[in-house]
Amino acid sequence: MLRWRLWRLFWYVALLLSVLLIAMLCYTPSFHCLTQEPLENPRHRPVVVLIWLWPFNKTFELDLCSSLFNIHDCILTADRDFTDKADAVLIHHRDIAWDKSNLPQGPRPPHQKWIWMNFESPSNTVQIPGLDNLFNVSLSYRTDADISVPYGALVQAEDIEDFVPSKKDKLVCWIVSNYRLHHKRMQYYKELQKYVKVHVYGDLFERHVSKQEYKDIISSCKFYLSFENSVHKDYITEKLFNALDLGAVPIVFGPARKNYERFVPGDSFIHVDDFPSIRALAKHLFLLHHREALYLRYFRWRRHFHVMTTFFPGENACRACEYLQQNRQYQVLKDLYQWFWDTSEGLDLPLSFY
Repeated sequence: MLRWRLWRLFWYVALLLSVLLIAMLCYTPSFHCLTQEPLENPRHRPVVVLIWLWPFNKTFELDLCSSLFNIHDCILTADRDFTDKADAVLIHHRDIAWDKSNLPQGPRPPHQKWIWMNFESPSNTVQIPGLDNLFNVSLSYRTDADISVPYGALVQAEDIEDFVPSKKDKLVCWIVSNYRLHHKRMQYYKELQKYVKVHVYGDLFERHVSKQEYKDIISSCKFYLSFENSVHKDYITEKLFNALDLGAVPIVFGPARKNYERFVPGDSFIHVDDFPSIRALAKHLFLLHHREALYLRYFRWRRHFHVMTTFFPGENACRACEYLQQNRQYQVLKDLYQWFWDTSEGLDLPLSFY
C-alpha cells in the first residue's frame, strides 16, 4: 500500500513539473509556445532580387510586386551595394557585353543565384560566349523555363456574358516596326495583298503609331496579322494577345497551331498553315466578312475568359522573386545554349479550354 502511495505521489510531482514547464514556455490566452517561433526564420525572410542590368535600359517601379501581383516578401533593388546580400541577381541577356565585362566580377556568395532573363526569340538572341555554367535559373517566355512568363494569358472571367465586337471599318490590318525583307512574314503579307487590301501601319510604312492609335487601329479591324518575326517554340508574343484583347481575330504566323493551342482556344484565331495557299486564306476571310454568324464564332471564348498581358519587365522580376521563395535548391545551367537554341518542337497536347 505504501509503495502504491509513493508511486502515485511521484506521478503527481511529475505532472506538476510538466505544468510549470509549459507555463514557463507558453503564454495565455493563446498558449502560443515561444519555442515554436524563432525570432528569425530564414525560410520566411524577404527575398532580395538585384536588378543588375535594366532591360533595354528601361527602368520600372521597384515596389510593385505586392500591389500589382499579390507577391509579398519581395525586395527588388537596383542598388549594387546589395551585390553580396542579394538572394539573386537578375541579368537581362540582351544587355550583356560580349566580353561579359559588365557582369558582377567579384566572388559570388554561396547562397546567391544568377537568373538569366531573355524574351527575344533564338533568331534574335546573340550567342555570347561563356554563358554555360554561369547561371542558375532561366527566366523566359518558354514553358519549359525554370520561370515561365508568357507574353500573355487567358484568365477565367468572373461572369459569363456574350461579347459583341466593336464596329469595324477595315477588313485586315497590320502594325509592323521590325521590317525585314527576308522575314518570311513579309512574303505572306505581299502574297495576301494580291487578294485583299491590308491596311499597314508602322515606322517604315506610314509613321510611328502611339499607344492609343495602336489600340484604335486594331479595334477597327476585323482581322489582324499577328505575324511573328521568327518561328520558334512558344514564341507567341503580344501580337496575338493584343489582337484578342482589342476585339480583332488574329491571323497568326509563328509556331505550329498546336503550340498556339497551349495558350489560347483553337477557335479564337486563324493560322496561315490551316490553308493550302494564301489565296485560300483570303477567300476564307471574305467568307467570314459576309457571314457574320461564322465570324462571331471566333469570339465564343470571350464568354469564359479575358486577356491578361505581361507587364515587362516589372512582372518578370516579381515572378523571379516568387520562384525563389518556393525553390531553394541549387542548380547550374550547364547547357543554356543547347536548350534555348533548340529548334525542335517538343510540344504536348493542346490544353482544354471549354
